[in-house]
Amino acid sequence: MASINWTEEGERWLSEIYTYIIRENPAAAVKVVEAIYNKVDLLKTFPYLGSRYDPESEDDIRILLYGHYRIAYLVKSDQQIDILGVFHTALKIEQYL
Repeated sequence: MASINWTEEGERWLSEIYTYIIRENPAAAVKVVEAIYNKVDLLKTFPYLGSRYDPESEDDIRILLYGHYRIAYLVKSDQQIDILGVFHTALKIEQYL
């Protein structure tokens, strides 16, 4: 089973999503963040679940989808995954990865 490491950047992105949603709907903010954490937990058992971001890259960066969000993560090994960020699908993710 792989361990999940949330990078500072990944935590910041998730916090910003929460802060944005809570202004309009506190219950929805909690629900979205919990659901993203639950989706990420799947990576403990299935680290290669997401699609590969750039097949040409030496790094195994992958994207896992949840609703309107893309969870970017790096598979360091079968046992170690770094969550790089959580991005709304409207953002051009290329600017951040």
